[in-house]
Amino acid sequence: MDNTNQLFHLLFQKTRHMTKELNVSLQKHELFSSQWSILYCLMTKGSMTQSEIWRYLGVEAPTVTRTLIKLEEFGWIQRSSGQDKRERLVSLTEKAYKQLPFVEDDVKTFEKVMISNLTSEEQKQLYYLLSKLGETSDME
Repeated sequence: MDNTNQLFHLLFQKTRHMTKELNVSLQKHELFSSQWSILYCLMTKGSMTQSEIWRYLGVEAPTVTRTLIKLEEFGWIQRSSGQDKRERLVSLTEKAYKQLPFVEDDVKTFEKVMISNLTSEEQKQLYYLLSKLGETSDME
């Protein structure tokens, strides 16, 4: 196995581990990591259309739609008609605004545990390297 295979195998293993552990942290809020991704997106960017959400997250539209339906059923989001009939605008509910600070505290605790072995400089370096993954260069 070459270094590239080992790198991606490790990256996938760590991603699965972090998702599993984040789900454990979110369990008391009756949320999953996929739902948190959408809530965090709305919390930081404000109301968005469904298509803006799936494009931003890089997730297939049907998957996002199913997750939004669950979030709506549990009172975290509301969907309304957008500027045209096909567009659905997604926004946080009052419940979400009240509960999200508690969810965010638990997520921050989880994140601190995940990066506890990294120095501040290593965290910056990891961020930089991950942001470069998948980008195309001008040399291609």
